[in-house]
Amino acid sequence: MSLSGKTLFITGASRGIGLAISLRAARDAANVVIAAKTADPHPKLEGTIYTAAEEIEAAGGKALPLVVDVRDEGQVKGALEKTVDTFGGLDIVVNNASAIQLTNSQQTEMKRFDLMHQVNTRGTFMVSKHAVPYLTEAENPHILMLSPPLDMSEKWFKGHTAYSIAKYGMSLCVLGLAGELRSKGIAVNALWPRTTIATAAIKFALGGEAMMRSSRTPEILADSAYRIFNKPSRELTGQFLIDDTFLSEEGVTDFDQYRVDPTQRLTPDFFVPDWSEAPASLDPIK
Repeated sequence: MSLSGKTLFITGASRGIGLAISLRAARDAANVVIAAKTADPHPKLEGTIYTAAEEIEAAGGKALPLVVDVRDEGQVKGALEKTVDTFGGLDIVVNNASAIQLTNSQQTEMKRFDLMHQVNTRGTFMVSKHAVPYLTEAENPHILMLSPPLDMSEKWFKGHTAYSIAKYGMSLCVLGLAGELRSKGIAVNALWPRTTIATAAIKFALGGEAMMRSSRTPEILADSAYRIFNKPSRELTGQFLIDDTFLSEEGVTDFDQYRVDPTQRLTPDFFVPDWSEAPASLDPIK
């Protein structure tokens, strides 16, 4: 398996999961476009598109940091054009950018509702739409959404309806685009973590340091994405993959390597269906 010479366009890649996927590809000397909003340091969040670019280059890849607000069609189209002009093509798109606010209907302001839908559902659709003409020229093209399986249970909606609708909107894009693009040989899949992942979003939106310790590292998603991108695009498409289940099917057995704190029980993530069995225990390591 190798992504050497492949070009990846990753939204929200300045930190967290997007950066982890970028660094895994960079180890193969891939070209990585960091399409994110953070050009200047954030007071609470680490990383900018430029610090991400430095890490990618240090890992062995080529980086192109671009300021991209996925709500802005002109910026998205311009960034994709710049990608192809710089690297000669486009092989992989990762729709990772996402906005989150876990509030009920009465606590959700409409401007936050609009933001989550513009970034999550609309942004995913728009980036994918404008990437397709370039991906049709690739040898093994993939689109990957960081979005959940379509498990339509009340419990996934009742506490945060606005966020859930927006996040499931990304998955509906997988369902539709996989069918639309199958004949073109473009794979469209979703990837979702079984447990919470130690990112800034978890730290600030869900529970601070305690939640971070009971999470897995972003590398489990990076390793999963890497294996997805190396699959033939005509053979793996329209799938809603859970990270550890997919890796287990790929022969991975050591999931403790992804724990932030082995003494803590791992916290299950939202949206994982009840019927999905974990291939390894989530209990603390004694």
